[in-house]
Amino acid sequence: MLYDYMDDLRHAVLSRVDYVVLTSVDRDDLPDGGSDHFAQTVRALKVWFVLYVLLCPSWKSNSHNSTGLRFLEFSVQELKPGILVECLTSDFRGDLEAVSSLANSGLDVFAHNIETVRSLQRIVRDPRAGYDQSLAVLKHAKSSKEGMITKSSIMLGLGETDEEVKQAMMDLRAIGVDILTLGQYLQVSSIPAVRSSYRAGELFVQNLVRNNKAKVSASS
Repeated sequence: MLYDYMDDLRHAVLSRVDYVVLTSVDRDDLPDGGSDHFAQTVRALKVWFVLYVLLCPSWKSNSHNSTGLRFLEFSVQELKPGILVECLTSDFRGDLEAVSSLANSGLDVFAHNIETVRSLQRIVRDPRAGYDQSLAVLKHAKSSKEGMITKSSIMLGLGETDEEVKQAMMDLRAIGVDILTLGQYLQVSSIPAVRSSYRAGELFVQNLVRNNKAKVSASS
């Protein structure tokens, strides 16, 4: 299956792309949730090109080209082995071995979204997912590889309170999450999730201003 889009990966490398984000729909139909496929793709982008061009130059002209390995037909000088890769993943059903496998594939940023605050999980997310399970996945990704950057996201505007958002931020920070993005729910729907028009980022700006004022007061 990886061979189906090898030309796309080749194009990304040859185009001097610096940062690649890989994601997919949830693959609960696969035993590992698709972790191995993610890992293979990361390795292809980061290492596989260089290894086969250096060690197996004869592959450039043999019959393997017909199976989708045409990406080998370029020089090592054209490669960009320093490309950074982020994977936005599912929770792999809480399978921490799958998390470790991906984290140790050469990945630079492991992203998994907790989606919303704790109290709204059952309303917003599939019942097979969960707040604590997502935190466990992010925590394990962080500890699986030294220097791993972890990232998550929260969708605002679902009726959550400021205090709940702050608590979610603290929960993520407590497990070492490095990056948090805040989005906004806008779609009109009859489900209970439509309850406010939260301005994404407002809480961050408010806290930033308060913290700066506190620092000024403390130093005066």
